[in-house]
Amino acid sequence: MTALKRALHAYPMVAATLLVGVVGLVLLATPARPAAPVIVGVYALLIAAWQAVGMIRSLIGGKAGLDILAVTAIVAAVLVGEPWAALVVVLMLTGGEALEDYAENRSKRELTALLQRAPRQATRVVVDPEASGGERLETVDISDISVGDVLLVRPGELVPVDAVLLDATAQFDESSLTGESLPVERQTGERIASGVVNGAAAIRMRATALAADSQYQQIVALVAEAQQSRSRTVRLADRYAVPFTLLSLAIAGIAWAVSGEAVRFAEVLVVATPCPLLIAAPVAFLGGMSRAAKSGLIVKGGGTLEQLARVRSAAFDKTGTLTTGRPQLERIVVAPGFAEGEVLQLAAAAEVYSSHVLASAVVEAAKARGLAVLAVAEASESATNGVAAELAAVAAAANGGSVARAGGVVRVGKPAWVAAAAPDLVRVELAPGELAIYTALDDRFAGAIVMRDRLRDEAPETLAELREQGVERMIIVTGDVAATARPIGERLGIDEVHAECHPADKVGIVAHVQPRPLLMVGDGLNDAPVLAAADVGFAMGARGATAASESADVVNRFDRISGVAGAVRIGRDTVRIAMQSIWLGIVMSVALMLVAAFGFLPALLGAWLQEVVDLAAILGALRAISPRRAR
Repeated sequence: MTALKRALHAYPMVAATLLVGVVGLVLLATPARPAAPVIVGVYALLIAAWQAVGMIRSLIGGKAGLDILAVTAIVAAVLVGEPWAALVVVLMLTGGEALEDYAENRSKRELTALLQRAPRQATRVVVDPEASGGERLETVDISDISVGDVLLVRPGELVPVDAVLLDATAQFDESSLTGESLPVERQTGERIASGVVNGAAAIRMRATALAADSQYQQIVALVAEAQQSRSRTVRLADRYAVPFTLLSLAIAGIAWAVSGEAVRFAEVLVVATPCPLLIAAPVAFLGGMSRAAKSGLIVKGGGTLEQLARVRSAAFDKTGTLTTGRPQLERIVVAPGFAEGEVLQLAAAAEVYSSHVLASAVVEAAKARGLAVLAVAEASESATNGVAAELAAVAAAANGGSVARAGGVVRVGKPAWVAAAAPDLVRVELAPGELAIYTALDDRFAGAIVMRDRLRDEAPETLAELREQGVERMIIVTGDVAATARPIGERLGIDEVHAECHPADKVGIVAHVQPRPLLMVGDGLNDAPVLAAADVGFAMGARGATAASESADVVNRFDRISGVAGAVRIGRDTVRIAMQSIWLGIVMSVALMLVAAFGFLPALLGAWLQEVVDLAAILGALRAISPRRAR
């Protein structure tokens, strides 16, 4: 009962229509029976006048809509003595908003779930000499958290902002960000992303970013943007508005002219009401976006789904996209005066502050050798080149001994960039599939870390599925050297490989790729320009406030390349279902109009059957939510 009251309060016109209907039915059972059709008819005409005002405003704005059918049907039904049929049409119009809201909420619930679970408050640890233990706890809004604040995260709570772990070890459920269902163990000093769920023990961490700059909040912002966006195809019904209106009026007019009965005109128009056209496409596209969100894909609008449905070419970055981005350490080449462990430790100290996918591999390799994380006073990343970090002090363990050095500036990255500060840099020879990360301390070349990246297990299958879905041309555009990139292309059956590309090079290459639309898949900061330039930009992995996520049209929260094929499939399914739902409504309405034109469908029955058409079109559109039904 409470839910019914809320619904009637939210949709007063529906409540008024139902009230008029109940009053009319009650009057039919009283001596005041003749007043019932008058009240119902007058109310229907008032609603028609209200709708007509909106219709005229739309026409003045240069937009031909479908409201003319509903208005004409109401007026015609009243004039030919069918006020109850007119009331049913009014109920369809006033109830259409409620029905659309229900369908919309149902279709986008996965998107809404991401927004609702976003952390809003946190427990901050404050030093207070007067408190027990010298500190106290306070609950604050996450927008009030500052970088450096110590936070207490209780068991099962969401990590509110990006932070580093202060306790020795802790376990987290990172499935909301990575799709990994098993708990992940983190150690002191490791970075913890906001939005992950703490394990069974309360822990402490130090905030490293403001709420607005933290990873989960960035995802939430992307979801909000996706919900607010609308596509040309969501108003896809507009292109059918004028033809459908003219056809309906023509059938109604011919039926009247041939039969000589004005009631035929009304009987035809009450089954030509436009709800299926107005609702089906938006519901299908919202359903497609919700289905994508359930698969870990944030799609920024229905227009992106429409483009995905028509993709004919695909371009891929290599590292972190076609490959895992977590290469294994092959060997360390050292310069005179440096040891292997020291070079790795220096590189890891800087790479902690990098967003590049290779950085985590360097850090993990240092941890695997038991090397401590060095203190860094300041760090900055040069997009596409590398990271520079000023060390507070260095005490690097190497070959079982200890090498002590004073603080200095470590540079880690591409050889040309590192050589600008360390002229004595020597390039190392690489075997096919290998890559090198160069390291310098101040103006001295320290050495190179040689690693071998691994092709993603699901990459061959994903590219095969894209070819099955009609993608005709595939290319690789990467900043890596040709010796590293071409073996990956050969294993995937991609002959067109563009290596050693700068961001501007990538933009220039994809701009001339045919056929279109083109899908570009990348992950790092250096891919942001080309993701924005492509017809559809697809960002691999949600790596916080990266430019790649901001510039992409699709953001994959789960670090799996299979999401690329999934996105194209969802786009194709969604557009197909939207068109099917629109045509289902049109065909059923035209069939009912023809039946009514021959006098076999009374106006009142036709009005109720039109409600069945509406329901069928909406249920058809909701198929876009379910992968199984969509297939």
